[in-house]
Amino acid sequence: MAKTKAQSLKTREIRPDFDVQAFLKSAGAAQRVVTFPKGKVVFSQGQPSDTVMYVQKGGIKISVLSRAGKEAVVAMLGPGDFFGEGALTGQSIRIGTATATMPTTVLVIEKGAMLRLLHDEPTFSDRFISYMLARNLRIEADLVDHLFNSSEKRLARTLLLLARYGDQADEERKIPKISQETLAEMIGTTRSRVNFFMNKFRDLGFIEYNGGLKINTSLLSIVLHD
Repeated sequence: MAKTKAQSLKTREIRPDFDVQAFLKSAGAAQRVVTFPKGKVVFSQGQPSDTVMYVQKGGIKISVLSRAGKEAVVAMLGPGDFFGEGALTGQSIRIGTATATMPTTVLVIEKGAMLRLLHDEPTFSDRFISYMLARNLRIEADLVDHLFNSSEKRLARTLLLLARYGDQADEERKIPKISQETLAEMIGTTRSRVNFFMNKFRDLGFIEYNGGLKINTSLLSIVLHD
């Protein structure tokens, strides 16, 4: 069981040696590069869904607003991640809002160009399909996490995922600044509970505040502990 939990954290969707922008350029695909400052909305819930986007650098928060006005953070994305892929499935409007969490550069690919690439370019298609399968596995793991794990374990897992656990050999990794309110929204608990567990993780040496938030891979012990 422990092995399964660890493996679910190590899933990486796009191999770093695959240069998406260079490939799109060589394929003549319609695309453009756009830079967004921190806090800028990339697209809003309810807007037309006609492009697919790829994070070159920076970070993106995907959130959903309910009819009652309650916001939920459903994903935090970084370099190498696609988003807005719902445009490829007949989704006519965006079902969430994408916001830059730091200065962010995004590659914007027109829907038609993306569909042609997936049809005509097997290499790119294989990579994208692998990414989407990994994303689905991640969503499934998130659901299981919310249904069966404590808020402490959910927080530990979220921090490890934000630190891209399994992508590098370093024992610790600095993650982009993220508020405790956002973490609380992501794991479905209160800010006070997040604050309590963050202090606990720091006291145990699992995380470190030093001009940013550093995550030690020893935090995995919280996720694996039954």
